[in-house]
Amino acid sequence: MKIRSWIVFALISIVLLSCDPNRVYDEYKEIPKYTWNYKENVNFNINIEDTTILYNMYINVRHTSDYMFSNLYLFIDIKYPDNKISRDTVECVLADDRGRWLGEGLGGMWDSKILIKKSFKFNLSGEYKFDIYQAMRVDDLTDIMDIGLRIEKYMPKKK
Repeated sequence: MKIRSWIVFALISIVLLSCDPNRVYDEYKEIPKYTWNYKENVNFNINIEDTTILYNMYINVRHTSDYMFSNLYLFIDIKYPDNKISRDTVECVLADDRGRWLGEGLGGMWDSKILIKKSFKFNLSGEYKFDIYQAMRVDDLTDIMDIGLRIEKYMPKKK
């Protein structure tokens, strides 16, 4: 049942993502056996050419309904094209105060899209490397299925 739900969810995601003109980058990386050790990183390499426009950046978290926390803390290391490195700490809120999962759910799987940077510019063109680590103060964090990174063109709300 879990595999069938995952396949349906993946197909729906593919259809929705293929119709997205604002998407610059959108990729998920699987967490093996749904267990994420604090020493293991999830990495994404992104080539940015246009430094004149604004972007939004999201972390996508796919987890099971058995995930034991209402949030997920992450360390995000960014290596810039000039080899400088910065680190951000990000909290991804996955459930409300009553314990109800946020995001989109299907079967025992939940998918949350968390905005972490809004209307920002990449100052340099070239390759950016993102290394993401779980920062939950447990060695092996269970029930995280996938971590994703999405970068899209910022589109201001029309009034």
